[in-house]
Amino acid sequence: MGDLLDLLAVWMPRQRWYGTKGRDPRLTLVADWPLDAADARLLLVRDEAVQPAIVYQVPVARRPEGSVPPGSLIGAAADGLVWADATTDPAFTDALYALVTVGGEVGSGEDGFRGIPLGATGGRALAPQMTARVLSGEQSNTSIIYRPEGEEPGAPVICKLFRQVNPGINPDVELQSALAAGGAAFVPGAIGEVRGIWMTPEGVPVSGSLAFAQEFFEGVEDAWRVALDAAAAGEDFADRAYALGASVAGMHVALAEQFSTLDPSEADRSAVTGAWERRLAIALGEVPALRPYEERIRDVYARASAARWPALQRVHGDLHLGQVLDTPSNGWVLLDFEGEPLRPINERLQPDVAVRDVAGMLRSFDYVSGAVADDDGEAVRAWVIAAQQAFLDGYADTTGRPRTDDDPLLEAFELDKAVYEAIYETRNRPDWVGIPLAAIGRLAPLR
Repeated sequence: MGDLLDLLAVWMPRQRWYGTKGRDPRLTLVADWPLDAADARLLLVRDEAVQPAIVYQVPVARRPEGSVPPGSLIGAAADGLVWADATTDPAFTDALYALVTVGGEVGSGEDGFRGIPLGATGGRALAPQMTARVLSGEQSNTSIIYRPEGEEPGAPVICKLFRQVNPGINPDVELQSALAAGGAAFVPGAIGEVRGIWMTPEGVPVSGSLAFAQEFFEGVEDAWRVALDAAAAGEDFADRAYALGASVAGMHVALAEQFSTLDPSEADRSAVTGAWERRLAIALGEVPALRPYEERIRDVYARASAARWPALQRVHGDLHLGQVLDTPSNGWVLLDFEGEPLRPINERLQPDVAVRDVAGMLRSFDYVSGAVADDDGEAVRAWVIAAQQAFLDGYADTTGRPRTDDDPLLEAFELDKAVYEAIYETRNRPDWVGIPLAAIGRLAPLR
């Protein structure tokens, strides 16, 4: 297995899901689970090039040279064989589909994995066999789409393979499965999951999520594209934005009912406000145009810190228009409950302030004004404001809590998001930094 680890140390940094760019991996084998007699295997490897170390899931297959797609080639094995990424190999994809739809176990109770069918198919039948294709464009994970073969009836399925694995149930599995089991139409049906058990370096067995399969909606667009097209055409979006606000509120109401909530302690509040301050300090050093707003930004944060905070609850954690699908059958459908990938998993599993998700959606709408190429900037800006207000109306009406235009906590979360965006755009897309800077000017105007 040492030769394969050497090959992986060269191959993994070239993959989009590898999280430690600019460093050479230092890999050790955590688990090696055979999948079939055809020599497909599921590996867990620990990369100790960073601290804390990251555990990656890497399915591999040993196949005849020349029989694997060029993009899947990992390197040479022995006897005319090569190692390949098994996400494109039928032996692996067939086994994965069977695990999430039928179930099954591999290995032992302290070193192995099992498939757990969840059965929420959105009322659509599943085919016993499917043709698999890896979804292009995925970054932190790898998603495989399963479609019925030929004329065979059956609903398509998408299965997300978590590349970085952690102890505990991934929030994408935990939250979406609970919502789907409760009958929510604003999430895809939960088909099944794969959960593994492996050993820590201290010899302690831990369990975590390896894969999650859900209902796949063919031929639909995300809310970001729908909103862009509507804004560019000058189409009224108020009703659609109101419905989206209602869906987000419905998610929060359901999560509060199905998971525990708690009153925020001083430590909880300090953790949130401390994150605001740390992000602002970074921004002030990297975005000179922010410096005139420093005092006003801190005023907004102080006002929010002194305000009354609602109970903390489970939230989406990374909500924006790109995480929402426009479906003909279910309306708006919310996706990807994994939370911000860069946040530690233990933070993403904790109750949070629901208004974080609301602020994320408001900021996403605001980006429409920068992404739409239109000579009439005032008209696009008016479109954004109307959409934001309708979204907030839909959210307030569904939660049953009266809406106010003076919400210190929402202002602070929205401002913090804009500060983060200013850092991101300065580093990656300087031409776009005007979008968050304009928002900061509105949220924390100079006296």
